[in-house]
Amino acid sequence: MIRMLVVLNLSLPAMHAQWWDPGGSLPALFSNATRGKLEMNFEFRTRYEDRTGVTFGKDPEQNPMLIRTRLGVSYQPVPWVRFSGMAQDARAPLWGPSAPNTVRDDADMHEGYIELFPDRNEGFWLSAGRQMLNYGEGRLIGAPQWNNLSRTYDQVRVGYRLPFGQFDFLLVSPVKIRIAEFNRPVLGDRVWGSYNSFPNVFRQMLVDVYALRHDQNREGGYTGGSTRERTDRLTVNTFGLRMAGPLALGAKFSLEGAMQNGKVGPASHRGVAWSSDVSRRWTLAKTTFDLSGEYKCASGTANPKDASRDGTFDQLYAANHDRFGREDLFGWRNLHNIRLLGTFGVLKNVSLNAMYNNSWLASARDGLYSISGNSIVRSATGLDGRHIGQEADAFVTFKFHHYTFGSGYGRFFNGEFIERTTPHASPNYVYVFQTYSL
Repeated sequence: MIRMLVVLNLSLPAMHAQWWDPGGSLPALFSNATRGKLEMNFEFRTRYEDRTGVTFGKDPEQNPMLIRTRLGVSYQPVPWVRFSGMAQDARAPLWGPSAPNTVRDDADMHEGYIELFPDRNEGFWLSAGRQMLNYGEGRLIGAPQWNNLSRTYDQVRVGYRLPFGQFDFLLVSPVKIRIAEFNRPVLGDRVWGSYNSFPNVFRQMLVDVYALRHDQNREGGYTGGSTRERTDRLTVNTFGLRMAGPLALGAKFSLEGAMQNGKVGPASHRGVAWSSDVSRRWTLAKTTFDLSGEYKCASGTANPKDASRDGTFDQLYAANHDRFGREDLFGWRNLHNIRLLGTFGVLKNVSLNAMYNNSWLASARDGLYSISGNSIVRSATGLDGRHIGQEADAFVTFKFHHYTFGSGYGRFFNGEFIERTTPHASPNYVYVFQTYSL
């Protein structure tokens, strides 16, 4: 403790000199004072949004100011154990007292977990507690950071690392945000199974193989049948494969496919989903240009009136931000989507981005689903077309030391299905943000 106080005192003049970055030296300071045993991180983020045409005219317009503050610490007293925690305070002051738990959560424990053998390159490891998680590209299990809260999980994971790959066995349950209460997990909604990653199968190609079981038997879930017949349960098995790696001429690719079976209430479930992406970077002088093209699809139910069959893909706990447009209108269910993204690195710390999305329903008889996987609207007849619409987005980011600034605009152009089934307002999204992170 004395050594830490001495280092703190000696560093104060340097910290004061950098008035525009008051805490920039703090992480290194604490790490050095504790010989690398204590690490800290901090984030303060604000974002103002203006959303019109919310849910295509079905919901009121939104223009909140979103504020998120995080303070995290990690302590590793010996090489074989590490303790980590994070406090988070998320607010939406312009929303008023009725702000929902999707945008606000007064100071609460966002993370708190223990790891055994966290840095071991080979052998057994374990993680248990509350933690943000991302597997693969976060298409099925992820923590979407654009959201003011970001999803966190109560989890137990056990794994074994080998020189050629890693085997993970997991049990995760999403934490429910409770305003003015301590957040608790939804243990009746959980995913368990195995996610295995092999980073260099062939010429630096990554391969992930997973088998996951989604069980749901909670209030607000599937109800209405007897427990004996198990018609009040969701039990979905997901078997998937993901590959990513280099192609010729400096291009890169990623592919992911998943198949599902099981039960959704009384119905037999069969679902499939696919994602494919190709990207390439060009460099000219001191500027860069990145271009990527992506196609995604997820199955829907062919005949919703048939109570014995369900074909709508279960997206589990997906981190869907930016997957189907910057406005985050849709989820990975009953959907075909084409996305193009171009990023121009004007300067080292400045990037201009343009994104285009075009989306269709996979099944005209099934509905359209939100980013969280909930139903937005369904055609009463199945004869209202399949084209959902197109979205155009433009946004810019600027990084300066520990600061990131950005703003953007998104506009959705309604397709035939939206025009026929909703009040057909066209969503617009304008935002500006800043983040200070250590």
